[in-house]
Amino acid sequence: MKSAITICLVPEAARGPFVFHEGLSAGCQNAADAGFDAVEIFPPSAHEFPTKELKTLLEQTSLNLAAVGTGAGWLKRRLSLTDTDPDKRREAVQFISEIIDVAAEFGAPAIIGSMQGQAGDVTQRSDSLAFLADTLHTLGSQAERHGQVLLYEPLNRYETNLLNTQEEAAKYLIEHSLVDSGVRLLCDLFHMNIEEQNVPETIIRLGALHTDLIGHVHWADSNRRAMGLGHTDYLAVYNALNAVRYDRYLAAEVFPLPSAIEAASQTISSIEASTSS
Repeated sequence: MKSAITICLVPEAARGPFVFHEGLSAGCQNAADAGFDAVEIFPPSAHEFPTKELKTLLEQTSLNLAAVGTGAGWLKRRLSLTDTDPDKRREAVQFISEIIDVAAEFGAPAIIGSMQGQAGDVTQRSDSLAFLADTLHTLGSQAERHGQVLLYEPLNRYETNLLNTQEEAAKYLIEHSLVDSGVRLLCDLFHMNIEEQNVPETIIRLGALHTDLIGHVHWADSNRRAMGLGHTDYLAVYNALNAVRYDRYLAAEVFPLPSAIEAASQTISSIEASTSS
């Protein structure tokens, strides 16, 4: 497994769970200095994505790009894939589509988290899930054409009322043939701490459902701090990921606490402790 850490380029997300907020150059240098393999970027949009600068920085620091978030589409423009307005859904798909194209230039996937939206009431939930399947199919197929996957992140019940547990999301992806369309699960351990009865056992069951279902992991503790600063049994989680032959990124989408540098260091320490156990 490989390590990654988040860099936020969206001022409106200054209080969000991202480690580095002080700009792309400083974030990449700090990530490299801490010993990470890659960075995960949260940009304002594809049009504002610093493609040229990032290519230079990745070359200078020997880092890779692990993934690119799309959440600014919701945060700044309230776009979602399940909006009841078809024009707004098309706008949301376009926003994500452009990020898929940019991320693919670096051999990286895009993440769909908050832009999945939520149902307005119980009667709309089936419609919302149908909208989600349709748009994920379109976007996953686009990612596949680039040789990439599309990462779908189940969120906890306080952030969406669509798909909260990993198994629920996994069965949904399989039922709608979305895995065949390039969509994979993002296992965010903070959300899983809220929704799953047993995180390691859930990971094992995901591996039994499909051999290539987990596409990315947000390596965050129970309190959204760096792993090791909450109560997650991260050694058991790591061993479960290893058991299902997960070999992609463990990305720190966590608060910069006690400081960004300390959060980065703690993340690396937790990964090193896991690999040596």
